[in-house]
Amino acid sequence: MSKVIVTGGGPAGMFAAIAAAENGHQVLLLEKNEKLGKKLFITGKGRCNLTNACDMETLLSGVISNPRFLYSAFSAYDNGRVIDFFEKEGLALKKERGGRIFPVSDHSSDVIAVLAKKLKDTHVSVRLNTEVEQVLAEPYALEESAKSEDSGKRGKEMQKTKVSGVALKDGETVYADSVIIATGGYSYRATGSTGDGYRFAESLGHTVTELTPSLVPFRTKEAYVKDMQGLSLKNVTVRIRFEKKLLFEEFGEMLFTHFGVSGPLILTASARISSKYKKNELEMEIDLKPALSEEQLDMRVLKDLGEAKNRLFKNSLGKLFPAKLLPVILKLSTIDPEKRANEITREERLSFVRLIKAFPLTLTGTSDFNEAIITRGGIKVKEVNPSTMESKLVKNLFFCGEVLDLDALTGGFNLQIAWSTGYLAGNSVS
Repeated sequence: MSKVIVTGGGPAGMFAAIAAAENGHQVLLLEKNEKLGKKLFITGKGRCNLTNACDMETLLSGVISNPRFLYSAFSAYDNGRVIDFFEKEGLALKKERGGRIFPVSDHSSDVIAVLAKKLKDTHVSVRLNTEVEQVLAEPYALEESAKSEDSGKRGKEMQKTKVSGVALKDGETVYADSVIIATGGYSYRATGSTGDGYRFAESLGHTVTELTPSLVPFRTKEAYVKDMQGLSLKNVTVRIRFEKKLLFEEFGEMLFTHFGVSGPLILTASARISSKYKKNELEMEIDLKPALSEEQLDMRVLKDLGEAKNRLFKNSLGKLFPAKLLPVILKLSTIDPEKRANEITREERLSFVRLIKAFPLTLTGTSDFNEAIITRGGIKVKEVNPSTMESKLVKNLFFCGEVLDLDALTGGFNLQIAWSTGYLAGNSVS
């Protein structure tokens, strides 16, 4: 029986601890917060989108950074096994739009309770309010036969050190045969995601790629977004460009906030658009009526104006737009809102139609890590064995979850990464 330390009590850490314990190891899970799963508690707006009931191809296509790295992890523990695990542990699940899997109760606390019970059942020792200061390593010499066999394959990446334990913030040293780093990223800093794992990894020779917030709202230049705060638009198409280059185009749902835009479409855009573009101002347009061509929309507007021919223009559009959007679109229109509906010219009407098909906004950048759902970037995956999640540089050091340079779209894909990599790390400890 070997001793295993898992740093971080999020989804990846808990799954890694459970997998290692089920293989007969003595496992200690260290969590610096006062409870397990603090970030998991708020995922999916507190409902916890556990995974996605899609096929493997779709699962991999939902991963933005380094999807090929996850072939082994997803094969070892796919979304079907995640669903089976929670159902066998007594948690009733349901499938919603887009294959999203949630607990029937809509309470993320029920997910955490299942994991906490499983940790107890597998005899994992859990220490809360315990912060790791450093992961310790010592020189490691391969046997001569192993050296000659491995040197050609690994070159500079040959393991020269091995982990020996961790040093805690309070000065205590805890020794172990293996350490699994599952400390998460930078997103939702209030939950304790302060990048500890990146610091541990760098101190042991690992590379950390550029860290940026992802699945995050955008800020806008225009002041009129405040007038639409809280307004959700469904069935719209969003297009985002940089210097006429189309960066993103997708149909779905979005939301206006007090500082800009958010919602599923916008969060997806933040993941899809390269960081090099997000440092510039981007042009965004919303097609408010994507199901209609300009000609069809013109006929619809003409019909509405005809039915309200004696009304003022500002009072003739109630059927076309939500109440919060109407004053803004009137302000952006070239038509005098006090003009009678039957006095509007064809040129004015066509200009108004084009406004509906391309409602303009200027994106000035994303919000910070405090509002980001996940972190893009992390420990360089080329320095990690994808079949085991073990470091190629340090023996018996494993990584899993958001601390790695892996990120995905909304819809349960990021939690699937946590479950799969956590399981594989815990199951690979020897």
